This record gives sequence, C-alpha cells and structure tokens, in this order.
Amino acid sequence: MIREDEVKRILALSDAFGPSGCEDDVSALVKQELEGVLELTEDRMRNVRGVLNPDQKGPRVMLDAHLDEVGAVVQAIKPNGTMRFLTLGGWTANNLPSSLFNIRNREGKLVKAGVAAKPVHFMSASERNASLTVDDMVLDCGSTSAEDTRNYFGIGIGSFAVPAVQASYDEEKRLFFGKAYDCRIGVAAEIETLKRLQGEDLPCTVTASFAVQEEVGERGVYANYKALQPHIMICFEGCPADDTFQEPYMIQAAMYKGPMLRHFDRSMITNPRFQKFALDFARENGIPVQESVRSGGGTNAGMIHTEGIPAIVIGVPVRYIHSHHCWCTADDYEAAVELAVGLCRKLDEKTLETF
Repeated sequence: MIREDEVKRILALSDAFGPSGCEDDVSALVKQELEGVLELTEDRMRNVRGVLNPDQKGPRVMLDAHLDEVGAVVQAIKPNGTMRFLTLGGWTANNLPSSLFNIRNREGKLVKAGVAAKPVHFMSASERNASLTVDDMVLDCGSTSAEDTRNYFGIGIGSFAVPAVQASYDEEKRLFFGKAYDCRIGVAAEIETLKRLQGEDLPCTVTASFAVQEEVGERGVYANYKALQPHIMICFEGCPADDTFQEPYMIQAAMYKGPMLRHFDRSMITNPRFQKFALDFARENGIPVQESVRSGGGTNAGMIHTEGIPAIVIGVPVRYIHSHHCWCTADDYEAAVELAVGLCRKLDEKTLETF
C-alpha cells in the first residue's frame, strides 16, 4: 500500500517547475527527499548523482530517471504584448491552443498565459481548413504592449514555461492526475527504490542518476554516466499509455497492468539477456509487468547502451504524456519500485557476465 509520504512526494514532483534547461526546483526536491540516504552532488547543468553504498564491491548499477518535463520558451515579444514561443520537447501542435502555461518571470514568479491562435471569426476559408502550427500561436498573459509584458509582467526573451496544472490523487482509485509524470513518476520510483535499499547488504554498488534535458535529446545523462562509470543501467520512465486508443491486441502499456519493459524503440534495442532476466524475475515473484515494441520514442537508456552498458527501461504507463493532463496509477508505480529493488538485490558479478 502506497504511503502518504510517497503520495505527497509524487504530487510535489508533478507540480514542480522544471522544463528542459530549467530543472533547478526538481533537483532541489530530489536532494531534499534523499537527504540522509546518500550524498548527492549537483553539476552546473543541474544533473544530480551519487552512490548509495560506495564501500560495496560488485558491478556498479546506475538507476536513472530524468528530471525535466516538456515545456516552452519565449522566443520574442510582439508589439501587442503577446509572445512567440518555441516548444521544449515533443509537443503535438493540436494539443496547445486554449491551454494554460505558467511562465517564470525574471523575479522567479509564475505568470499565467494562455496559448492563443487567430479566432475562427477572423479566419479565411483556407485558414479554417489548414492545420495549425506553433508558428500560428502566441502566449498571451493579458498584456497590451511589449513594454507591459517586459516591465509589468517581468517576462523576456528566454523565459521558460510549463503547463499550469495542479496535481491530485484519488485514494480510492489509486489514481494520480497532473502534469510532467513523464518522468516525475520515474523520479519518484527511483527515490523510493534508493530509500528501500538503504543499509542493505547488496551484491552490487547502486548509483543514482537524476538527469536533465532528456526531452531535448538525452543531453544530461551522459555527464552522469561519465561520473558514475556504471556497468549496468536501470532506466525509470513515465511511458506513454496506449490503452485508450489502440486495438486490444496492440495494447502494451495499460494502466493498472504493471510497468512496461520495452524490447525496442527508435533509440535502443534492449539487451535481450538483461531484459529476459528482468521479465523472468518479475514473473517468478508475482510482479505484474508488460512488454512492448515501440516504433517511436527514446530514453536515456538509448544514449548509454551505445557505451556497451546493458540497460533496461522500467516504464510506468502514463496516459497523455507530453500534454497538460496526465493520469497514472499507484499500482504501476509500486510494481516498478518492487521490480527495481528486487533486481538490485540480484545483480552480482556472475549475473552481469551472463548479459
């Protein structure tokens, strides 16, 4: 049963402001949550890393989750006070109109702004039939001039923005709502895994990687890899749930069915021996899991596996990732933690050699 402090942690991580390149608040939360569990360092990108049991011999296992979320950045301010913007991460343009963002101004305060496009009343016939792009949209904070946007609202070129959403938890349904569960539910799972492993006599050295800028090209994790020098990797993710739009035979990441272990995506062919070890362990221990082969997507594991590091992805299914409104479940989160904890108790040198 998920504890109250875990629920509060997940909600706080969801609410935290942390688009790619501006993960400071999320890094601070991670360090706060793991104070007294392990010593963490933070680099100038805001990657966070550390070693749980530095005196332990055996293979070095890197647990990883990314801190950043999809967001936006102000590109220019128009004379009427609205703002041109660029997306950070893989947004679909048709998810954006009429949505609300929080823009962090130069004083660190959050300013609400809606995504606006030309109203239908002023569109030509050709415009009404055309697909919108981000270039057709602006962020509007209610300003009436560029000077007002800059001087009153404190917003300028380079101001970052994230969806303006408040997370919540339905205790009866064990259901989380909010933004950024890609990958804050993975961050929460990694934190809880480290807490549960603290003080155990393990056959491996467990290292912690909380990486930045995954959504813009897996940029941060490599710095953590270089510093931690792992032999094996477990990558936590908030993965896209497919149970509301796929044919039943194609559903591979449904809510309430356990974490997803992917065999393939556009960034990685998963080490088949490590994948089999994880799947066998889950089934032998009654941990629900799902398997997938993805035609798209990519993770931090895709970056690190090219260094010859066996890696698997433990993905907690999240409905409607890369949008304002996401759902995920405590059931799947708990199964992901249980699987990661169990694997860390088994990953000794002999097992690593079989991969």
